[in-house]
Amino acid sequence: MSGLLRLLLGLGLASLSGGLLVLAYPPHNLWPLAWVALLPMLLAQFWLMPARLSSLASATTMGLWGLGYFGPVFGGSGLYMEWLPLAIFLIALLGDMGVRAFHERTGYRFFVWQGVSNWVGIEMIRGFVPIAATWGFIAYAQHTQPWLIQPASIFGIYGMSALIVLVNFVLGQGLLHLLARRWPLETPPLSPLGVRRWLWAGVVVWMGWVGLSLWLYRPEGGTLRVAAIQPATSPILAQNRGEAALAQATFERMKEQTLQAARQGARLIVWPEGAFTFDPQAEDRLGLVPLAQESGAYLVVGYVVVVGERIFRNEATVISPEGQFLGVYGKDHPVIFAGETSPTRGTYPVYNTSIGRLATLICYDLDFTDTARKMARQGAQLVAVPSQDWATIADKHYTHLVFRAVENRLSMVKADGGYDSAILDPWGRVLKLASFPQGGEATLLADVPLGRANALAVRLGDWVGWLGLLGLVGFALADPISRRKRK
Repeated sequence: MSGLLRLLLGLGLASLSGGLLVLAYPPHNLWPLAWVALLPMLLAQFWLMPARLSSLASATTMGLWGLGYFGPVFGGSGLYMEWLPLAIFLIALLGDMGVRAFHERTGYRFFVWQGVSNWVGIEMIRGFVPIAATWGFIAYAQHTQPWLIQPASIFGIYGMSALIVLVNFVLGQGLLHLLARRWPLETPPLSPLGVRRWLWAGVVVWMGWVGLSLWLYRPEGGTLRVAAIQPATSPILAQNRGEAALAQATFERMKEQTLQAARQGARLIVWPEGAFTFDPQAEDRLGLVPLAQESGAYLVVGYVVVVGERIFRNEATVISPEGQFLGVYGKDHPVIFAGETSPTRGTYPVYNTSIGRLATLICYDLDFTDTARKMARQGAQLVAVPSQDWATIADKHYTHLVFRAVENRLSMVKADGGYDSAILDPWGRVLKLASFPQGGEATLLADVPLGRANALAVRLGDWVGWLGLLGLVGFALADPISRRKRK
């Protein structure tokens, strides 16, 4: 088989992997594909393609995945984020250039170890990057399967990702062994004993994970009725467009939705992020205090206050049924280039209330693992999440809350400014959802249990991610050492 034909067939297999990855995520939600999506890429990279061009396989897979996943999110925005798929392609191309040679030098003894640690380590690095966070983590493809994701309360989202990649690499190693024996091309034979051991290890680990998940999955009935208010259109965007009449009409409708939810028994009612452009503690233009008193519910509202040219405070406050402001929460992970800030950023208030210990996050905070964990460590039982999303993330963003709920064993109420509101219990079950890419009004009501914030991940943090990062660094150092030994 000619080198050109092998290259073209390899690129086809790598493209197949990219497509399978995209289909595993929302809006397609073909979640089982995540467990096998990397197999065509591995065959292309480590068997079919010429060795010197093998990193094109992983680059093609990840670039196409980036295009299919992030492309719709940022398409037409005019932002540099539109170039993200190309950046992913180049990073994978350069990062994997010596990987095949390393495994051939070491007899593929570290094939699975390196595959898992590199993937998890890169996800850990991405978790530090403000513009990346946990977006696109492979574990999110499993958000519709609460029976399967419960060990995230111990191992975190990085543990779920590690398991999925482990299964892919164990199966990939088995296929490489079979193909290299029958059609060796450039790939040396793999150790049959090593392949068998990894297959058995993969079976044991996967069954152990599933068994643990089923044991941990003990959902309880809800005792507290909560509500999320989603307007048909974002009032703050209407104000920014100079549509004052539309914004005022939206405010009046949101107040009606609030009272309707209260009449149906809601004791916590959440409004979207940045619902209005003033500090309600300084001036109550909308009559929010009387609204909370009339509803007899705790009212969580997000707001922004302009403090300079292109700089604004992004905060949330809680108003008690007695009309008292309980405190201010400043967005922990502000979108810096958009001008967000807050003097209360870095504080994590948890309010003792008659309905339990209540905390707040704001939108982008739910894309990081640390903020919800800091609330849980202070005993939070229920987290309100005002958010302001846009149409192309309406089918993706709420899925991040699934893992934040499981990682911390907290109930969560997300109220969005027009696109995707959700109510979740501490086991990651989406009790109510309004996901409208075209935008639309919704009043979500659900009964949730108070969370216990007793997950081991609350204390252990992202320990699997740190192990992955350590492995990533270790294998990066091992590569030149193995080259010297070979010489």
